[in-house]
Amino acid sequence: MQENTSEIVRDTTPFFTDDTIVFGILMVLIGFIFYTSNKKTGFWNKFYAIVPSLFMAYFLPALLTTAGIISPEWISIAETGEPVAGTSDLYFMSSRYLLPAALVLMTLSIDLKGVFNLGPKALIMFITGTFGIIIGGPIAVLLIGTFFPEAVGGAGADAVWRGLSTLAGSWIGGGANQTAMLEIYGYNPRLYGGMVFVDIVVANIWMAVILFGIGKTDKIDKWLKADTSAIESLKEKVSTYAKKVDRNPTLTDLMILSAIAFGTVSFAHFGAEYISAFFSSIVAEIPKGITRNIFTFLDSSFFWMITITTIIGVALSFTKAKSYEGAGASKFGSVFIYILVATIGMKMDLTLIFENKMLILIGLVWMAIHAGLMILVAKMIRAPYFFLAVGSQANVGGAASAPIVASAFHPSLATVGVLLAVFGYAIGTVGAILCTVLMQLASVS
Repeated sequence: MQENTSEIVRDTTPFFTDDTIVFGILMVLIGFIFYTSNKKTGFWNKFYAIVPSLFMAYFLPALLTTAGIISPEWISIAETGEPVAGTSDLYFMSSRYLLPAALVLMTLSIDLKGVFNLGPKALIMFITGTFGIIIGGPIAVLLIGTFFPEAVGGAGADAVWRGLSTLAGSWIGGGANQTAMLEIYGYNPRLYGGMVFVDIVVANIWMAVILFGIGKTDKIDKWLKADTSAIESLKEKVSTYAKKVDRNPTLTDLMILSAIAFGTVSFAHFGAEYISAFFSSIVAEIPKGITRNIFTFLDSSFFWMITITTIIGVALSFTKAKSYEGAGASKFGSVFIYILVATIGMKMDLTLIFENKMLILIGLVWMAIHAGLMILVAKMIRAPYFFLAVGSQANVGGAASAPIVASAFHPSLATVGVLLAVFGYAIGTVGAILCTVLMQLASVS
């Protein structure tokens, strides 16, 4: 069942493997999407009335990866059992440089009071998403195990439930939580690649569904009977302010925006390096075991990079820097977000769905339970689709995906995604441990 999972690198070499060339192709794709999506008549006008442009920015690179045209960021498991970066660094570049730049630019004009006025539904949907992951795992193991017992078997370090624990960590928190679960439950590192497969395939399929749904937000909200007044009020307030300070940006404006964006990136990386090292030494003093791993996210430089960036953005929103929204701050942030989405799409080879079929089936059932619970609770409390989408991605996608989804509704809402995702890091390991205990019981029942 687990054969051929210790190595994820495909035998075929993509036609374009140079990041410089691949990046250019991605930018041409994004330009094509924007050119066609702005057509007011004809085929493209009808097409984008159904398919959101952000979804296309994700899907087209996935098609090129599947066709073997561009080089994705493959991940393999080396002899040491450690993840090894593959042929492309574009996603790393986008998530570490462009994501924080986008976040600070989009947060400049944030109305923090308006965000808090959104009410408790955002947090309720996030918690629902976490609960859906916690119970979804054991239910999926029970269901698949009933028909395919060998799919959830294995003994010792090879036990499937141990590997699935890493998915729980990733889908509630993020990469740091996933690594913590690998250490806590001691899953065979040589088989870990199979779980990375499932994570990439299932999480990206679900993100694609969410992005597609954004184009149907009004219809979905109507079906949910959702009260969107608080969201619309925040969007209107930010839009009104943007129009008030709107101006034709000068070269000085663009240079200052660049300084704000990438100065923040620099400072966030600098601060994250020292803060993560500080907490790493503290965490190392905690006796080995579950307690230490619960706090593993504190020594994650990515966690601190996102946190520092958000703090800087919110702080600047109380200063005159807020007026640079009129010079197009959030528009430049959106450019970076689209590039990040395209690099995420690069990671999705659609043919992977047919590899490790049983593991992926478990992942799909698991995610379906999470999604079903989110829809049920959203219907019950009349939560807008925005809360459903962002609450889910704050769990499953983390700090890299939640702001993307939130900003797709409106740039001013990106901060909501970041705040929820950061909260996910904090509870990720604890929630994943509970999920794993239940999956262990389900696998031997």
